[in-house]
Amino acid sequence: MINQIKLINFENKNEPFFIFRPFLLSKSINFLKKNFNGKILYSVKANPAKYILNGIKENGIKTFDVSSIDEIKKTRDLIPEAEIFFMNPIKPRYSISEAYFKFGVKNFALDCLDELEKILVQTKNAKDLILHIRMKINNLSSKIDLSRKFGATNNQIIKLNKMINSLTLKSGICFHVGSQCMNPFSYKKTLIKLREFICNNGIKIDFINIGGGFPSIYQNMKPSNIKVYCNIINEEFFNLEKLKSFIFMAEFGRSIVTECLSLVVRINLRKKNMLYINDGVHGCLKEAGLRNFIFPVRLIRNGKIINKDIKPFSFYGPTCDSGDFMKGPFYLSNEAKEGDFIEIGQLGSYAESFKTSFNSFMHSKEVIVLNDKPMLTMY
Repeated sequence: MINQIKLINFENKNEPFFIFRPFLLSKSINFLKKNFNGKILYSVKANPAKYILNGIKENGIKTFDVSSIDEIKKTRDLIPEAEIFFMNPIKPRYSISEAYFKFGVKNFALDCLDELEKILVQTKNAKDLILHIRMKINNLSSKIDLSRKFGATNNQIIKLNKMINSLTLKSGICFHVGSQCMNPFSYKKTLIKLREFICNNGIKIDFINIGGGFPSIYQNMKPSNIKVYCNIINEEFFNLEKLKSFIFMAEFGRSIVTECLSLVVRINLRKKNMLYINDGVHGCLKEAGLRNFIFPVRLIRNGKIINKDIKPFSFYGPTCDSGDFMKGPFYLSNEAKEGDFIEIGQLGSYAESFKTSFNSFMHSKEVIVLNDKPMLTMY
């Protein structure tokens, strides 16, 4: 596949811009459809851009995990037929009412009695709800720990499940192993514990949602192939099916969209091995700064990729904040200088979502579509 960077007109490109490779979005979705034996939910928070949501829809996914009423509005506007799961365990009252009565959302997550009571009150004790109890589990194998904020204990789950069943409502259990989970056996261990918990405590549920956490590949993080994750999970789905028939699902975000988008930034200044660029941690590169994700990079000058005499660099973003720093190392040609461009790969997830307006810098409104290879791939 021929590199298409030369097709871009770099003249007057003063602001960062995205390169979108739609075939990579199709590739990741088709891979999951083939290998995952459950319902695929797209996690809107990973990237809520309109062209991404349209691409998700065009590739046959019409089930979405959302965290806010605005994500619900955006999803419903673009995809009227979408099945929406409101999986934030703690929600404002108004958003519950609006989600149910205005947008037809019936699936809600919760992790405590107070949230259950809120949902019942705000939906006027609706009888067509499906309530998913968030189970507390450890996130020891994940790069981003999500276990501290949400999750019900086993005793709390037993009580909540009995209460939901007494109301003749459908219910499920969901969990999250943490973002960028590097060990596929984390899912296996949790599903084995869940099976034992269901058997030993008479838990009556119809849905099992294993959450997100499916990883992507970065320069400093190279997990097992996603097929390994799917095979391990599918095996435990089979074991759970011996108890009864469940509807299994997972929330895919990072693993679907990461590879299909890269960001092109411009070098404002070079000081030795430090490059000052026009995007940073307050823009689309939060994970490079606060979480030390090392993204693949390549230097571009006059529409050509420069890859000789490779050296390690760190980046500073454009804001006045000295914390706008990305340690890396990011490996680029030692020829890098002011005015050159850098393509930063693997930014389809949590780049668009995290950007802010700090210092009133502009961030990545332009999107250029190409059809060439990504710098890294798991598919």
